[in-house]
Amino acid sequence: MHHDCVKDSILKNLSVRNEWFIKVILLSIIFLFILTAFLLALMPPIARDALIHHLAIPKLWIRHGGFYEMPWAEYSYYPMNVDLLYWIPLYFGNDIIPNFIHLGFGLSTAAIIYCYLRWRFNAIAGLLGFLIFISTPVISKLSTMAYVDLGLVFFVTVSVLAFIRWRAGEYKKYSWLLISSVAMGLALGTKYNGLVAWFFMTLSIVFICSRDTGNSGRAVGYGLIFFIISLAVFSPWLVKNTVLTGNPLYPLFPGLFNSHSTDGGGSNAAAFGHMNYGMFKMREMLYGENLWDILLIPFRMFYQGQDDVPRYFDGVLNPVLIIFVPFAFMKKDMKIENLFFLLFSIFFILIALFLDQIRIRYVLPVIPFLAILSVTGLVNIFVWLTARKNILREMCMAGLVIILLILFSINVTYIQKYFQKIEPVKYLIKKESRDDFIARHVSSYPAIMYINRNTPEDSKIRLILLAGRGYYLNRTYQEDRSLGMGMDLIRGMVDSSGDEILFRRYLASLNCTHLLVRYDLFQQFLQDNYDMKKIEQLKKQMSRSLKTVYDDHRYIVFSVLRQ
Repeated sequence: MHHDCVKDSILKNLSVRNEWFIKVILLSIIFLFILTAFLLALMPPIARDALIHHLAIPKLWIRHGGFYEMPWAEYSYYPMNVDLLYWIPLYFGNDIIPNFIHLGFGLSTAAIIYCYLRWRFNAIAGLLGFLIFISTPVISKLSTMAYVDLGLVFFVTVSVLAFIRWRAGEYKKYSWLLISSVAMGLALGTKYNGLVAWFFMTLSIVFICSRDTGNSGRAVGYGLIFFIISLAVFSPWLVKNTVLTGNPLYPLFPGLFNSHSTDGGGSNAAAFGHMNYGMFKMREMLYGENLWDILLIPFRMFYQGQDDVPRYFDGVLNPVLIIFVPFAFMKKDMKIENLFFLLFSIFFILIALFLDQIRIRYVLPVIPFLAILSVTGLVNIFVWLTARKNILREMCMAGLVIILLILFSINVTYIQKYFQKIEPVKYLIKKESRDDFIARHVSSYPAIMYINRNTPEDSKIRLILLAGRGYYLNRTYQEDRSLGMGMDLIRGMVDSSGDEILFRRYLASLNCTHLLVRYDLFQQFLQDNYDMKKIEQLKKQMSRSLKTVYDDHRYIVFSVLRQ
């Protein structure tokens, strides 16, 4: 095969000493990134979605003694393959191991990239692909927290590359098709984003097999096998949601299925949300972006991303993932594979543009394939340069090294700043307690600890304007369905505040003993939506029916008075 010639060309132009030196450099940088991720993963959970969903829901199941339906928590209907893995250490009281499970998915994906590139080129190419993936800012950050995104990335990568291996073996070894199918089913059971990859892969298997073999009937059969096996692996979550809501993909596609379990609300937090055909108008209104700004989003994501800034996609990538991709097509060998990786990435990114919110986390499954294409492009550039004259070759090689150093410095700077932001050292050397570390990063933690220490075990807590961050509560809790913020509950309180009996009845309908309120946002919401007369009326009723038991000027815990 032609890629064997590429291997020979690379090795021929690298002396043993140079090859060894490059490997040592790459391995050293990889080690530093892994060490940093390892140290950060030793921290107690502080990440937003871990506190809302990925650790919080399994902990509620454990407290309840098993699975139970939570209609107030829309995200409890999402597929939870990886969350079930977190349930095991949580059951034994350990919430650090989930961080390492997620880190394990990231490292495993990087290892798969290494194996593929080593198979296609050599170990240096494999190490470079490993480094590009694991050092990408959004990957290095997510590797330290108990999310599920890297689980999805791992399973999708296994599925796609298993198909590539099956094709390379001329469709003879069916175990690769089985691995690809099962991995895709596990991806579907991890996050709804997997639906995009499933759709693309099913059609691609049929098309590519038909093109390669000239047997359309057999190709369709292979596509059906892939589809059915993936569906079977995914099916437990579909059955659960069908029984509970009537919609196997709840909360997606509410117009397609007659859901009956819950009401109201969209799926803003969904990994694969409702199609948003007003995306262009929305970004124009919110951010003043013109048509060109919006059309360039697929490119802007790679150099404009910022953490926690919705306008800039709530995450950080690196231009290295796209700059060298065109050079992957300099040579005709591996053309179909490279084109497949590119089309998969383009398709996935374009679909992500029409989700409720454009977030970098929603396109993570494309990063392994862009890393592969980038390394392929770099290999092609290297092979081309080695055939040039000495002066030109040396100048271009120097320029290429400088460009790579600049691009990788982005990743190094990012992880350095993130490490400084988390400040794990004091905790690691026992100069900061677990409670103090969490309180430094989770502003509601002191109020939550008050509840844990000073309320009866059977207390029921209602969260208002905490966005559902209830993981550290050791009491049964519930949040409002209005995006987990409690705005509907506040409206209900205001609407019933005209009469004391009606107000008490409304509080009783909440079936809670305490309210945990982000009070500065509570006051802001009232000022933005009601006149002073209504606000004073509400506060008067609250003073009669609620008792303030904790107040740190930002969070207030109210005890509901029983009459």
